[in-house]
Amino acid sequence: MTDGATLPDDGMIEIDAGPTVWRFDRRFMTSNWTCIFGAGCEGIGPERAAALGHGCCSLGAELDGEDEAMTLSAMAAMLSPSQFEHHADAADGGIFGDESRRGTRVVDGACIFLNRPGFAGGSGCALHIAALAIGDSPIDWKPSVCWQLPVHVDWVELDEDTEVATVRAWSRADWGDDGDVMAWCCTEEPEPYRGDAPVFESLAAELTEIVGEPVYVELRRRLTT
Repeated sequence: MTDGATLPDDGMIEIDAGPTVWRFDRRFMTSNWTCIFGAGCEGIGPERAAALGHGCCSLGAELDGEDEAMTLSAMAAMLSPSQFEHHADAADGGIFGDESRRGTRVVDGACIFLNRPGFAGGSGCALHIAALAIGDSPIDWKPSVCWQLPVHVDWVELDEDTEVATVRAWSRADWGDDGDVMAWCCTEEPEPYRGDAPVFESLAAELTEIVGEPVYVELRRRLTT
């Protein structure tokens, strides 16, 4: 398996699912990318800062509409102080960045849900930790932008009946202007390309949630036969 700096450009896998034509970046799907949060991730601040343990949580999480905000509120209410380092901050000032409820609040330089290194309840996303503790999928607890990363989907309308969805790795450019100055190493540097399985296997749950089971099954078939 090649690293992120030298992945061969061997095209796209296209799966026609009626109103949506899914196109998958084969080189990313077959790469051995893995999340290195807490294992050398430099974060997304203006300077490399692995020791902070912020990962991609420095800016908070953008939410996909009011339904996601309501779900997040419900999940946050289930967190105990032993699971959620900033439980008191959430009780005092809420979990949202402002009244629009379009993003999570940033506390001490990172998302309010991020437990810092050394927290007794475990470092990392409090929502993720709580979900695993009761046997739930973190997908059901976390904002979609969080559990989907590093997968990004570009949507283009082909005609009035069909849209094309291109599934690829998230890039520095996807952060907009913030991407120009951040210490982004997630998908465009070699460090994360050290996993034990290809992305289409290691992120099977996430890909299935994004594209649906029939499309994922077909993707897997094409990559394993």
